[in-house]
Parts: sequence; C-alpha cells; structure tokens
Amino acid sequence: MLYSERLWVPVWWWAVGLFVAGLLAAEVHMGAPGLRAWLPYVLLLPLPVWGLVWLSRLRVEVVEEPDGVHLRVGQAHLPLDVISRVAEVPGSAKSAALGRQLDPAAFVQHRVWVKPMALIVLDDPEDPTPYWLISTRRPAELLAAVNRARPQADGD
Repeated sequence: MLYSERLWVPVWWWAVGLFVAGLLAAEVHMGAPGLRAWLPYVLLLPLPVWGLVWLSRLRVEVVEEPDGVHLRVGQAHLPLDVISRVAEVPGSAKSAALGRQLDPAAFVQHRVWVKPMALIVLDDPEDPTPYWLISTRRPAELLAAVNRARPQADGD
C-alpha cells in the first residue's frame, strides 16, 4: 500500500450525535422505572455511532495489485497508467470545481466535511470519464504517491 486515508467525520460530530441521542433517550426515559429506564439508552446511543461510522466508510488508497498500481476510492478503482496529470484543488476553489466548472461526465467522490480535493485527469480512450475529483485531507501526499507510482505503472 503506497497511500491510505480514511475520510472520518469531524470529532465534534461524534459529540453532537451522542449528545442528541442521549437527550432523546432521556426524554423517552422521563423517570420511568424498570425496562423503560435503560432501554432507550441501549437502543438510541448506538445509532449515531453506526451512522457516523457509515458516513466515514470512504477510503482513498494507492495500492499495488498484480495487474499494476491502482488508485482506489471507495469501490471505484483506476489503473495509474490511464492518468495524464494530477492537481490539488484547494478548499477555496472547491465550490467552483464542484459548481460551474464541473463536467457532468466526471467521477466525483465528495465529502462535505473535507475541504481540499484532488483532480486526476484521465487519458483513456475507452472511458468517457474526463477526470476524477475526490475529497482528501492530504492532497499533496496522495498526489506524491500517484506521481511516484506512475512510472512503475507506465513501465508494466
């Protein structure tokens, strides 16, 4: 594995989610004895944990596979030999990249809580996708890993 990153939600989302679930459980409990005293907490507190882990499931990876080096974003994967160039999209240019400048045929993996993005321009005559636009907290490291591995992919 040449690069790996998981796009976790911000820490404060966990605090807010657990606080809201605890508050809702306390409202359901409201001093009732027995099963109703603890059951709302058992049922409601795991919900934000499950939801936030589910939202944080996206991984961005550059991995070596038997058929070459690939960029993996979630379930999608891209051999590095079809990449023509890469660039960092700073947080200040994110709205333009996702708005009026976005090509409808582009592959986009966007996470609202991650500011910077990486632009990966493709040169594959068999694929109508012009580029990938993906969220990453460490775009410089991702692009460096892609650039380091590209000569290996071209040499195969």
